[in-house]
Amino acid sequence: MTNLTIEQIPLGDRRLREFVRMPWRLYRGDPNWTPPLDSDYLGSKLLGTVGLLTPQHPYHKDAEVTHFLARRDGEPVGRVSAAINRRFNEHYHSKIGFFGFFETIEDFAVAQMLLDAARDWIKARGMEVMRGPGEYSNATHERQGVLIDGFDTPPTLECTHNPPFYDDYLQRYGLHKAMDYHAYKIDTKDYQDERVERIAAKLAERRGITTRQVNLKDLRNEIGILIDIYNQAWSRNWGFLPITSEEADLIAANVGMVLISDLLRFAYVKGEPAAVLATIPDIYVPLRPRWRWPLDTEPVRLARAFLQRRHIPRLRVWFFGILPQFRGMGIDALLFREVQEYALTHGYEMFEPSLLLETNEAILRISEAMGGERYKTWRIYDMNLA
Repeated sequence: MTNLTIEQIPLGDRRLREFVRMPWRLYRGDPNWTPPLDSDYLGSKLLGTVGLLTPQHPYHKDAEVTHFLARRDGEPVGRVSAAINRRFNEHYHSKIGFFGFFETIEDFAVAQMLLDAARDWIKARGMEVMRGPGEYSNATHERQGVLIDGFDTPPTLECTHNPPFYDDYLQRYGLHKAMDYHAYKIDTKDYQDERVERIAAKLAERRGITTRQVNLKDLRNEIGILIDIYNQAWSRNWGFLPITSEEADLIAANVGMVLISDLLRFAYVKGEPAAVLATIPDIYVPLRPRWRWPLDTEPVRLARAFLQRRHIPRLRVWFFGILPQFRGMGIDALLFREVQEYALTHGYEMFEPSLLLETNEAILRISEAMGGERYKTWRIYDMNLA
């Protein structure tokens, strides 16, 4: 303990690069851990991207954040962020502070020091609950959660991986379960129910349902339609926070490279936007660390992702939503079948609906009806600070 110290790092500080890179030391040699690109967090002039941990990111217009890095004998051994998302609290009329980017060596003293720092910072700002982990916060469209089941396989795009002891450490600290998210894996050859196909086709004809693929040449407007459906379809889900137009711009910029037009499909009812199914290749496959220089440098990881983006065997269901007034019409079966047909004919072996709320019984039933096997679970935790 005498050699254990903690330092606070404000937004915009150069030490945030060390904060971002710290997990590479922690997970050295782990075959399943897969980090996002550094540019997702720190931005890139070359790519024209704005990083989440930079003052220019739209998240910070309505938030206050800080970061803590734990060291032992000068070497990084853990990290955590603390954040007040004012837009989230206004939306829910709540006083919730978030901890995120949580990583620690297998030493509870390190975890305790980090969580103490986040808790004290959050409590000093009048918050009544500490929630996490996520990135900065726990809105449904953010990377988040501690993996509590499914450690033997790598995560797909935008999902997290961690050692099994994280759940124990967070509970020992006094945090308790707030919500679980699940992931299902589905063999593309398993979902072949001709009866469902016939019903879906008849319903589509009878109810005036049409579908189309995304127009990648007009991606900004297409993402706008997707976000509009998301903001309506998910509005009653736990942790939902409307995506702003600025965030939509960032999404369009960040996902353009990996989108395949046939895998992002819209459904219309009598010409009115009704639903969207966004499925994307699991770019984490080529991004997985090789644990050898220069194969893990940012330019090489980017090149690998670009060259392999159309030769990845795994897909992730990134987003699925149906507007409330169009549910129960068979649109889900229609869209999933179209994506499956494309996947079967283009060499995709499996796809994963993931980060599914445990309370979203409709989408869980759909995943199981498609032959899905639940194989991962992530958890969000709360602590009462009052």
